[in-house]
Amino acid sequence: MANYKREDNYDLETIEKLKYHYSEVLRLLGEDPEREGLIKTPERVAKAWSYLTKGYDEDPIAILQSAMFKEEYKQMVVVKDIELFSVCEHHMLPFVGKAHVAYIPNGTITGLSKVARVVECFARRLQVQERLTVQIRDCIQQALNPVGVAVVIEASHMCMQMRGVEKQGSKTTTSAFTGIFLSDPRTREEFMSIISSKLQ
Repeated sequence: MANYKREDNYDLETIEKLKYHYSEVLRLLGEDPEREGLIKTPERVAKAWSYLTKGYDEDPIAILQSAMFKEEYKQMVVVKDIELFSVCEHHMLPFVGKAHVAYIPNGTITGLSKVARVVECFARRLQVQERLTVQIRDCIQQALNPVGVAVVIEASHMCMQMRGVEKQGSKTTTSAFTGIFLSDPRTREEFMSIISSKLQ
């Protein structure tokens, strides 16, 4: 039987500090961090939060610039239904949903996966959905200088579903536009129609 060994890359000093603080949190909540079920929990949580906030160590502009190509395509490029997992900075609870991103090139395109990576980069930080939407828009605008950028995010927030008003079916939609998506209603409507359709 083969031995399984998982390898993760973490800043060990940061993990050790986080472990200590999560142990104290468990104590403050009335738990015993030394009992069997919790003995490794502070380390697991420390590593989980390091992963959930890894976007702080990534450069979203560099992500786009790593795959930029000259291309005279002048129509809309849409990457829709990008899965999104982030953490609300107000209660540090998750919000999950989808991002829909479009841009109209101005002589330069980027790899399609890079658009999804930019969404991931900004989502893996403590966030509010409104700022996340604008950050994705501004990053693409800055890196590619397109004719326009459109971003729509729809997400469910655990801080509304698990606590507070406890409204299970609620979703939040945010949008941000630049260039022709702002100035030309027909272009904006085309984008909204594309992300609303169920293409096979």
